[in-house]
Parts: sequence; structure tokens; C-alpha cells
Amino acid sequence: MVQKYQSPVRVYKYPFEMVMAAYEKRFPTCPLIPVFLGSEILSEYKTEDGSIHMVERCCKLNVDAPRLLKKIAGVEYVYFIQKNSLNWKERTLLIEAHNETFANRILVNERCSYSVHPENEEWTCFEQSASLDIRSFFGFESTVEKIAMKQYTMNIKKGKEVIEHYLNELISQGITYIPRWTPTNASTVKEAVTVDSGPVHILVQDSDVEPVETLAHSTTKEPISSHCCGTESSTPDADKLDADYIERYLGQLTPMQESCLIQLRQWLQETHKGKSESGEWKPEKIPKDEHILRFLRARDFSIDKAREMLCQSLTWRKQHQVDYILETWRPPPVLEDYYAGGWHYHDKDGRPLYILRLGQMDTKGLVKALGEEALLRHVLSINEEGQKRCEENTKVFGRPITSWTCLVDLEGLNMRHLWRPGVKALLRIIEVVEANYPETLGRLLILRAPRVFPVLWTLVSPFINENTRQKFLIYSGNNYQGPGGLTDYLDKEIIPDFLGGECLCNVSEGGLVPKSLYRTEEELENSDHIKLWTETIYQSAFVFKGAPHEILIEILEGASVITWDFDVLKGDLIFSIFHSKRAPETTRKDPSGPPGAQPGGNNVQLIDKSWALGVDYSMVQSALVCREGESIQGSHVTRWPGFYILQWKMHMPSSSSASSLPRVDDVLASLQVSSHKCKVMYYTEVLASEEFRGSMTSLESCHSGFSQLSAQTTSSSQSQSSSLISR
Repeated sequence: MVQKYQSPVRVYKYPFEMVMAAYEKRFPTCPLIPVFLGSEILSEYKTEDGSIHMVERCCKLNVDAPRLLKKIAGVEYVYFIQKNSLNWKERTLLIEAHNETFANRILVNERCSYSVHPENEEWTCFEQSASLDIRSFFGFESTVEKIAMKQYTMNIKKGKEVIEHYLNELISQGITYIPRWTPTNASTVKEAVTVDSGPVHILVQDSDVEPVETLAHSTTKEPISSHCCGTESSTPDADKLDADYIERYLGQLTPMQESCLIQLRQWLQETHKGKSESGEWKPEKIPKDEHILRFLRARDFSIDKAREMLCQSLTWRKQHQVDYILETWRPPPVLEDYYAGGWHYHDKDGRPLYILRLGQMDTKGLVKALGEEALLRHVLSINEEGQKRCEENTKVFGRPITSWTCLVDLEGLNMRHLWRPGVKALLRIIEVVEANYPETLGRLLILRAPRVFPVLWTLVSPFINENTRQKFLIYSGNNYQGPGGLTDYLDKEIIPDFLGGECLCNVSEGGLVPKSLYRTEEELENSDHIKLWTETIYQSAFVFKGAPHEILIEILEGASVITWDFDVLKGDLIFSIFHSKRAPETTRKDPSGPPGAQPGGNNVQLIDKSWALGVDYSMVQSALVCREGESIQGSHVTRWPGFYILQWKMHMPSSSSASSLPRVDDVLASLQVSSHKCKVMYYTEVLASEEFRGSMTSLESCHSGFSQLSAQTTSSSQSQSSSLISR
């Protein structure tokens, strides 16, 4: 298996020519890199005008590996071939390196580049990526992989330090400016060749060059740290992340953690397509970097596991419109009056502080008056608000704030809080929050825990992630008032009055919900509240072999627009659209049919088997093969009134065409497609042409592989299709 590593973009706030001068000082040997024992030039080429300089070197490394492993391998040193392509005109340096030692057993490829910053031509960007393919190594493959990862991590950190060191050395020598290459003034860079050390660039100033004191970048005499580690980073490219940006807004990450974040972000960037709010079809924004990072942390930076968890969560968010909850959710008056929770300043670490007076809250009354769905939606709005406050505090405090603190006051907790439906609702809320808001809780302070608390804790703790449980601090009685208590985490001036502080807290005191507000089970079932799990704008259906799923759309006038948006959650499907002048009869498979029959569920079939294609009905949209994990959006402008049938049927590729299928990514190749049942989640809408305000180009179909976002999604069923295809 090929392991890939990607570093963030590192910005040197120096011109390209200065950085190149520092880079050249690394050769032929570099005392600052102990494992780098030396290099020898194998070939060298320069163009007549000096604009292109290509060098191929053989580099000798002393890899930090166990002595026993070196003895078994029969080598003491490792040799790499490095090819440098320097373009003074374009101001770029491309470095490509691969191992020569054990190339038949291990293949290491590294690619680095220096280039001018896209937003400031006086700055230089550095990018680095590598891949490791261990085919066989005397049974020590796992050990070699760990050594390679350790060496790569050290090289990333050391490489940045080396450039900084030599830049400082140049400045100490009075070299603060190097003119750019020009065809008529190529003499500004002269070359001296020494017998022992190979070519070294001596950087001098011609007499006609303006003195450095009068140049705009004479400020490079400042310490190097002020140039390479600025407090504010520029906006990174769409599919790249800047190292300074990561440190400023996401926090300290190891090189391997940075690599995981960048790789997962790039995968999302390549595969995430969708619909804009205006109705026009275009690529959606991918999740924010801090959002992606939370899922990586929740899965210990396993890219595959984090991707699976994140994709399931994004499907859930899409299906239930969670992205719009802060704009659409308005708590009912019962919640405003009796839900004892609210935001209250921030803790000593800058985390937003949420206070929940659970002991004063009538959970049974709230469930009876509102139902589980309203409570769940309210908790989700709290979590969404928490993420928003974290972003705001990150800007206010000038450091990454990625989680919040929750203070739970249990004063008043008693047996009524153990009402079975209430506990069930609590467990469900915990399950949803754990799956979709990982690593958002920085600390949970549980105060004034009564004797009944261990019973409640026994019920709910198995549903809480181990990493989350470690953030819980539990105080019984008034223990929170002494040393090691509340004042260790909150400033005295914000401690609420009901906890002995002087700050007036606006959080509701809760209280018993009047029984007159209770609603019957039938009223709750038929309530207008949006139900996260039972009602959605999307519908789902199973598709079986020989039993397609079909939906009927009646068009009363021509030139209407049928739009669709569906995700293939399981299996491969063929999507087609048919037109008929006669209304078909709906048939549904009987789930209680004879033994061996396919279960029907919500599978609907409209086209009668006696109908003849071209006689009773006709195809108006070419059949489209849709792979598992793909999201399909599109539209059809109708030509005639009548009945339009959208059909999804199981795709059964013939053996003769299997060999001609195009090559796909590793993720798609690992799909395990069900052989007997497929599943689709879909949404359709009909727009009258005169009412549609968008351009006709916005109605073109688009095809992406991001929304393999179902509760059943596994890492082995993730597609990396990334194209946007107009049909």
C-alpha cells in the first residue's frame, strides 16, 4: 500500500532569490542536518543565458535505524538521487528525489518546490510531498514504515530551520538583496567552482545596483522569525493550507497530523459538488478546516476512519438541513421559559461557556410538551452556536479556540429525572451529538452532584466516547468552591450568583412545566415540528434485481422543468426518464409475500411489464450509470404534457464489458457492491419555465462523488469521483 504525505505551504517572507541563496548553502554537506552526510554532482546543465540551471546529485544519508536492521539489510548508508530544476526567469525551483538503495523493495518519492507567493512577489512559498511504497523488506515492513515516517517528520522541521539559519547568515554578511535574473544583466549572479565542495553560488552586488538601504525590502535586516512566522497568514489556495494559517487558526499540529488534514481536505475538495442557495448548480464549499480537524482528532488522525465518520455526518447534515438551523430554528415559548440553559461569557482559556442547570429542568415536562424532536433540534442549535462562538473567540483572543466548556449544575436532580422516556431522549441526543460534533467539548464541569447522580451516570456513560469522558470533572456538594475547583477554570467575576459568585446569570431557572401544556401522543405525532429522523425533503427507497423503483410526475403543460437530486447510498444504479401519455398504475411489492420473494418496503413500480417501449412509453433522457457513493443532480425541460417516470434500476454490468471499464481510484476500487439490493435517497421538484429565474445553463446535470453520505457508508465504499460533467 502506498502511503502519501503532504506538508502545508510554508511561507518565507523573503524574495525568491534570497531563499535560493540560502538553499544553495546546504550543499555539498550540511552540518545542520546530521543524517545528510554529503552529496556528489552527477550531471549539471545551464542554458546560455543562465535562466535555467539543472543539477542531478547523489545524496548520502545515514538513516536513524536499528543496528540490527542495518546488519540484516547489509547496508550502512542510504543513497538518494536528487534532481533540481531551477528557473530564474519563472522564479521556481522543482526538486524531485527518489531512493537508489533498495529501490526494488522500497520506493520513496519526494517532490518539493519553491515558488513566488501568489499574492506577494517578495515572498516565497515552499511545498513538500512524499510517497512511500514498501513492497518487501525482510519481514520488517512495519518497522521500516515507522522509521520512514519519523525521518520524514524530522526532515520537514529541520528543513525549515536550515533555510532560516542560512537566511540569517546571509543577512549577517550584509547580503539583504539579490537582483532578479534579466537577460541583459545576468552577471548579477556569478559562479565560482571549488575543487573540494562542488559549485557554490557567490552572491554579489554589481556597482550599478541601488544600495540596499534605499530598497523597499531593506527591512529584511530584522530577525528571521518575524518573516517566516508572521501572526497573520495570507489566505491559502483553494486546495492548500498555509503553515502559518494552521498554527494561527487551528493550533499546533505534528507534521503527520498536518499531512492528514491536507490529504482529507484535498479529497473533499476534489469530490464535493452540490447546489447553491440560488438554485444554480455549482461546487459547494467544503467543510471548514476546523470542522475537518475535529473528525480527524476523533479518529486519532486515521484518514480512512475520519473520512467515513465525516461523510456520514455530512449526509446527515444535508438530509436534515442542519446547516441552516441557526437561521430557521426558533425555540417554542415552552423552551424559552423552561429550558434552563444558556451561554455565559467564556472560561480562562477563552472557550465559550455554556451553563446547563439540569437539576432545575423538568425534562419529563419538556418531552411531554414538545416531544423528542424539538429538544434534539434545540440541542443541535446550541452546538451550531458553539462552533460559531469558537470562531469568534479565535479572532478575539488571537489563538485557536476549537471547543467550548459546559458547566452542568445538578442541584435539584432527583428520581424524576430518571423517567424512562426522558433518559431515552437524553441517550439519543448524546448519540447524535457524539456522531456529528466530535471534539467540540473542551471541558465539562459537573457541579453539586447529588446521591442519585451515580445512577444517571451509569445509564449514560456507556454512550459517551472515552476521549469525551476524560474531559469530565465531577464535584459533589460544595467541593467546587475550594482549591482545584471552579476558580481554576473560571474568572471570579463571571461565576454565576447561584453558585456563590457575584455575576448575575441570565440563564433561565427552569421549573416544572405546567401539565396544561402537555400534548397527547397523537398531537406530538402530528405536530408541525420538523422531525430530524422521520421527515425530510429527501425520500429513500430500495431497488432490487428485477424490481426498479419509479416515481411519477404529471406535467400539465410543456416546457416545465423537472429537477432532481439523489445520492446512491448502496450499489450501482441506472437512472432513466420516460414519458407516457397514459397514467400508469402504482404497484408495490408485498413485504409479506411468498418465501424467497424480494422484500418490497417502499419500492414502487409503475411501468407495467406488458408495456412496450416506443409504443406505450418512450425514453426522454439517456440512461445514466450511477456508482455507489455518487451524488447526481440534474434537470429535464419537458417537451410535452403527460406523465413522466423517473426510474432507478439495478446496474448489472455484463462480463464482456467488465474489462473495458475505466480505471478508478483506490477508494472506488475497494467498493463492495451489494449483489441483491441497492438504496437511493432522492428529492425531485417541478419548476414552471416562466417562474424559473435562473439561466438555462444552471439546469445542466452535474455529477460528483461526494455524497456517499449515508448511515451505512463505510470507508471501503467511498468514491473519489471528482469531475463536474455537464450532460
